[in-house]
Amino acid sequence: MTYRVVQWATGNVGRHAIKAILDHPDLELVGVHVTSPAKAGQDAGELVGRDPVGVIASADLDELLALDADCVAHMPLPSKQVGDDPDKDTADLCALLAVGKNVVTTVGYVYPKAYGKDVVDRLEEACAAGGSSLHGTGLNPGFMAELMPLALSGLSARIDQVFVRESSEFSRYPSPEIILGMMGFGKAPAEYDVHSARYRAWLGGLFAESVGLVADGLGVQLDGIETTEEVELTDDRIEIAAGVLEAGTVAAQRWEWRGMVGARAVIVLEAVYKAAPQVAPAWPGSGWLTRIDGDPRIAIDVDRWIGNGLLATAMHAVHAIPAVVDAAPGIRTFLDLPLVVGRGTVRV
Repeated sequence: MTYRVVQWATGNVGRHAIKAILDHPDLELVGVHVTSPAKAGQDAGELVGRDPVGVIASADLDELLALDADCVAHMPLPSKQVGDDPDKDTADLCALLAVGKNVVTTVGYVYPKAYGKDVVDRLEEACAAGGSSLHGTGLNPGFMAELMPLALSGLSARIDQVFVRESSEFSRYPSPEIILGMMGFGKAPAEYDVHSARYRAWLGGLFAESVGLVADGLGVQLDGIETTEEVELTDDRIEIAAGVLEAGTVAAQRWEWRGMVGARAVIVLEAVYKAAPQVAPAWPGSGWLTRIDGDPRIAIDVDRWIGNGLLATAMHAVHAIPAVVDAAPGIRTFLDLPLVVGRGTVRV
C-alpha cells in the first residue's frame, strides 16, 4: 500500500522529512505546506536541493485541507513558543484531523493528557469527526525519554527510579531562530529571565508529557511534577553557527523534571543544553544516559549517541506514518502503536 503524505513546514527538520518521504518505498509526497510566502509556488524537490518532483508548495491552508492525502507530517516551529497564537498548533491539528487527515507531529503531543482535559477532548473530537489519528514524536522528547526507559523496564523485577539525561551542545546548529531566539542563548541574565517565561512553560510542557507517558506505561500514579532550572554564562565571546554570544550572556542551561510519588522522585528527566562544548565545564558533556535503579540496575551511558538529531527526528516521524494511518481513530501514543522501524532503509 502507498500512503499519500503532505509535508507541513520545510525548516531544518521538514527538509529532511521531504527527502525521506520521496525516498520511502511506501510513501508518496502529494503536497507541501509552507508558512513563508517566499517558498510558496516552489517545487518540493527544489526546496530540498533536488530536481523538480511536480509537487508545488502552498501557503494556503484550505488547499492543504482539500488535498487527497492519508497523512500530514506536521513539523513547524511550535506555536506555544513562537508567534502570537499559542493555540495555533492545536487548532491546526484539529482542522486536519476533522477532515480525515491523520497527523504525525514533532511539536509535542507525545502525551496530550499533560495539557489537560480540554486539549484532549478537542483532539479526540476532531479525530472522531474525521476518523483519523494523531501521533506526537521526536527525538527528545519523543523517543529517548520515553521509549528507551520503557523498553528497558521489561528487564526489571523492581524499579526504584527511572533517570534519563540528555546533554547536547548546539555550536553547529544553524538556526538563530531556535538557538538565539527560542532558547535564549546569548541574552543577558535579566533579558533571559523575562524571555524565558514562555520558553520555560513550553519546554516544561514537553517534558511533562514525557514524564506522564512513562508513568502511564509503568502504571504509576504521580502526585505531581517538580522542575528545577540553572543557567551558566560565558566568560568569553563565542561564535557559533547560529550567531555570536557575547561575554556575560547565557551559554548553558540545565533542567530537571521529577515525577513525584509522595516525597520520592520516581521518574527524573534531565536536559543539559550548551551553546558550545567549552561552556559550563562542570556539567556533563555531550551524551546520553538512561538508567533504571532497581533490581537489576540497568544503565546505558554513551558519549556520542547520534550524529544528526535533525535527521533522526524527521525519520522517526516519517517511519511512523504507516502505523498511524492504519491505527484506530484517536490520539495514539507510543503505548498504542506497534514498534516503529526503519522499513526500506537497509541498502543491499
